[in-house]
Amino acid sequence: MAQVKITETVLRDAHQSLIATRLTTDEMIPILEQLDKIGYHSLEMWGGATFDSCLRYLNEDPWDRLRIIRKHIKNTKLQMLLRGQNILGYKHYPDDVLIEFVKKAIANGIDVVRIFDALNDPRNIRVALETTKKEGAHAQAAIAYTISPVHTTDAFVKLAKEFESMGADSIAIKDMSGLLTPYVAYELVKKIKGEINVPLQVHSHATSGLASMTYLKAIEAGADIIDTAISPFALGTSQPPTESIVAALQGTEYDTKIDMEELNLVSEYFAPLREKYLKNGLMNTKVLGVDIQTLLYQVPGGMLSNLVSQLTTQNSLNKLEDVLKEIPRVREDLGYPPLVTPTSQIIGTQAVFNVIGGERYKIVPNEVKSYVKGMYGRPTVQIKDEIVKKIIGNEEVITCRPADLIPFEMESLKKEISQYIEKDEDVLSYALFPQVAINYFKYRESKRYAIDEDLVNKEDITYPV
Repeated sequence: MAQVKITETVLRDAHQSLIATRLTTDEMIPILEQLDKIGYHSLEMWGGATFDSCLRYLNEDPWDRLRIIRKHIKNTKLQMLLRGQNILGYKHYPDDVLIEFVKKAIANGIDVVRIFDALNDPRNIRVALETTKKEGAHAQAAIAYTISPVHTTDAFVKLAKEFESMGADSIAIKDMSGLLTPYVAYELVKKIKGEINVPLQVHSHATSGLASMTYLKAIEAGADIIDTAISPFALGTSQPPTESIVAALQGTEYDTKIDMEELNLVSEYFAPLREKYLKNGLMNTKVLGVDIQTLLYQVPGGMLSNLVSQLTTQNSLNKLEDVLKEIPRVREDLGYPPLVTPTSQIIGTQAVFNVIGGERYKIVPNEVKSYVKGMYGRPTVQIKDEIVKKIIGNEEVITCRPADLIPFEMESLKKEISQYIEKDEDVLSYALFPQVAINYFKYRESKRYAIDEDLVNKEDITYPV
């Protein structure tokens, strides 16, 4: 067994999980060169919700963040999370947008692209995976881990083998809700490692209090890489602490060879940032503890907060328990999709409507209808005819890859925002988040105008006599 490698998540998933992805690029810059010294396998620092958050809340260009981090990180691979055909948004995008996005991400500095699909439908990751490899980056295919009567160890092993046959350079088990228990992890990792020839990475969240134990059993079973977060941004809905895992493995055959003194410098840098976000309320103490409802209802932390928000708006927070009980029923009706963006929102919203409406499927959102029509991909098991009929009547269910029905749009997008384009990547920002990107472009323009005005006012203007 070779030494275990570590992917550090503090620049992406850790702050996405604990402070709604609000770390700014300026807050990251001073520690980047120290992070580069540690000897991590990779730094996960882009993708997921970072793109949306940069544009929507921080008035930052996510492409600039990627380039800045790449400039400071010379030795460590930079990693991103990509939602397959959803890219970084919440719907399927056409192939031309996806291909161009992957090309630009890699050209700007991404080394490892972790690609997953909410339904574990291989058709939805194929184009992203093929493009990543074509552009010379590492394509990691991720299994969205979940629990249901049909999500067996053998089913996940079969999926891992299929991803490898598609050309994946490595496989990840992506346990977004902290549902993977230690001994199940041992069995799953052991079986997958017995069937594939590429590295296996394990990603979990400490939401249920199990992840550190799960990591140890996964490592004993042969996991090659694990995802951790530096301690000030670890635990709760984030990952297990990097320092604790490194210390646990020291002196064993799995020793990471990471220097605890060097890690401590990183920890000391992030500690005041943790305090800052605790004080301003963005780091809510509710996300820092153990949430047992994750194990009872398989509801990820982010999904739970969305449900509370929806029910509060409807003055129905007293019905939260009913909604939590309804979620597994809706999930079963809809073919047991894993609860991860965007399917977690689809299932959760339908459960809310079922409880508040007093009749199941009396009110059905458009996203649920699209899902049942097959527009998000193939469910784990076929949806029963009576449920299909109840939700979409006699409308046809598609069986092709959903993106095959979406026309190319890069050229039309370029025309739509021609007045704002300063670089090619602007078109991709607009493709993913049209209104949010336009707002950012206008902000960028106004900021530049203000700087130009300032410079003009400061000039020492002299006139000839």
